[in-house]
Amino acid sequence: MADKETAGKIQIELVRDRKGMIWDLLLYIPTVVALASISASFWYGNNHNMGYLFSFLTCFFFIAGFNRIFKTRLMLLPSAPISISVDEQSLGLQQKNGNRIDLIKSLRYYPDYAGKSFGISGLDGMGKQLQFVFHRGQFATAEQYASVQDKLKRHKK
Repeated sequence: MADKETAGKIQIELVRDRKGMIWDLLLYIPTVVALASISASFWYGNNHNMGYLFSFLTCFFFIAGFNRIFKTRLMLLPSAPISISVDEQSLGLQQKNGNRIDLIKSLRYYPDYAGKSFGISGLDGMGKQLQFVFHRGQFATAEQYASVQDKLKRHKK
């Protein structure tokens, strides 16, 4: 949980957001169960096209929820960012698998209206477009969250 600020650069170690994980579980589990139930009722009601549609929706919400919980909230997947460093021109991320990503071009900052999360997109050194979502609960203190957002505001789209 080290928080370093040197020469206009902020480096922050991210933490697991267990409270946010609980809220996501309360959102995604009933949604996936309801969609799977609807899918089964259509399938066994001989409306296979609607069964396929709701099966697709079930899988989509399951994958989206799994990724959100295990990558952004618990930071368990290898591509999950575990630290963030921000300066005036670039944003650096350290991933759980040991890779370092620096977004150096076309950096964009997307805050949400509630102020509970924000998105980042940009090009890395190889020209690959990448995007990440960060939640307020991933920062150890509200000051860390605010300082990162202040640094990124100049990249707001």
